[in-house]
Amino acid sequence: MEGGAAPMPESESVPRQRAREEVSAGGVVFRVVGAHDGAGVPHYLLIRDSYRNWGFPKGHLEPGEGPERAAVREVSEETGLDALVVEGAIDTIDWYFRFRGRLIHKVCHFFLMRSDKATTCPQRAEGITACRWAPFEEAVTLVSYANARTVLERANAMVQGLPTGLT
Repeated sequence: MEGGAAPMPESESVPRQRAREEVSAGGVVFRVVGAHDGAGVPHYLLIRDSYRNWGFPKGHLEPGEGPERAAVREVSEETGLDALVVEGAIDTIDWYFRFRGRLIHKVCHFFLMRSDKATTCPQRAEGITACRWAPFEEAVTLVSYANARTVLERANAMVQGLPTGLT
């Protein structure tokens, strides 16, 4: 054996902790705001959590619920928006974190959604402290996590290809 170390007997080896798998779904919501020059500008909805991080509404799938339906439900619950129009799937991201000493592997499906409404109502009972609409250039600097910024960049590319009245 290299370095003179003897292998540990199987009974003495340190057990590897397995990550608990969690699946969530959420949405990147946009609305078109008229600019002074008459061109429509997409604004994206961000939420701020209790840790003061900006991101997107998301949450766990309920039993028997698919990712798209869960995404619409979670966005509606966390932001107060209804009548959301799903434009398509953006991406599925994953990450690992520890919660109460347990390793969690989170997988989250994101969908692009359109809203014609501007008024939001953050779900304070779930730790959502604020909702904010911002144009892409501002939103991308506000988003707290790199993987969420990537989702926003992909969503913005999708929006540019939609027939939304953007010019």
